[in-house]
Amino acid sequence: MNNEIKKNILDQIEEARQYIEAKIKIKPQLGIVLGSGLGELAEEVEDAVVIKYEDIPYFKTSTVAGHDGSLIIGKFRDRNVIMMKGRVHFYEGYSMQEITFPTRVMKAMGITKLIVTNAAGAVNKEFSEGELMIINDHINMLGLNPLIGKNFDELGDRFPDMTNQYDKKFIQIAQDTANKLDIHIKHGVYAYMSGPSYETTAEVNMLRILGADAVGMSTVPEVIVAKHSCISILGISCITNMAAGILDIPLDHEAVIEVSNRVKDKFKTLVRGIVDEI
Repeated sequence: MNNEIKKNILDQIEEARQYIEAKIKIKPQLGIVLGSGLGELAEEVEDAVVIKYEDIPYFKTSTVAGHDGSLIIGKFRDRNVIMMKGRVHFYEGYSMQEITFPTRVMKAMGITKLIVTNAAGAVNKEFSEGELMIINDHINMLGLNPLIGKNFDELGDRFPDMTNQYDKKFIQIAQDTANKLDIHIKHGVYAYMSGPSYETTAEVNMLRILGADAVGMSTVPEVIVAKHSCISILGISCITNMAAGILDIPLDHEAVIEVSNRVKDKFKTLVRGIVDEI
């Protein structure tokens, strides 16, 4: 039975890889995951090949506004890249393995570096809407992990070290790039909650006590699998709202998209500069 499971997982990755590679002429080395409202960066990819998730074997489709659901492969800042324009989430009803499957496929295609982005709510009261935060570390609040189950040595170690899952060299490059471009950025800890409901005031207070600076509903499963796959990672959050209880206003997804759109030029400028250096 274990041999059948192993064959199935590895064959799924291989089938998806072959499908994508049959449509492209380059070998991507850098992956970029574009979160809510940040998809416009994909328009800057040269000689782009666009493949809808729904057409790729075993990929799941995104059901969330602001997540287009496409792979874009081509040249960006003279780098061979594969961009995920939107992602799928645990709260959409997908398993941890399903939402991280694209990360597995990107690794199989040859990427060694990954930039993950997201929209997040500020837990730290000193943060403000529209700021960008470099993720130094994360807290997985779900009690679930995409590596639960039988480990396949071909994909990574049984017990991957998560001490420095966000590459320190990349963090320094991001800070140096921001300084050069005169873009003010924050650094902080990202807390992962399942969603789709926003956090309660009590939950936000708890996260603050635990040391979180921002909270969101994505990224951490992808980062765990990327680290398992020996991919170097940089994480960036766009702070789109103050988390529950900080301001006396209700939270909604349209406001998240609105703030993302308002700061998208700053975000794109920062990512361009980072890609030039990594």
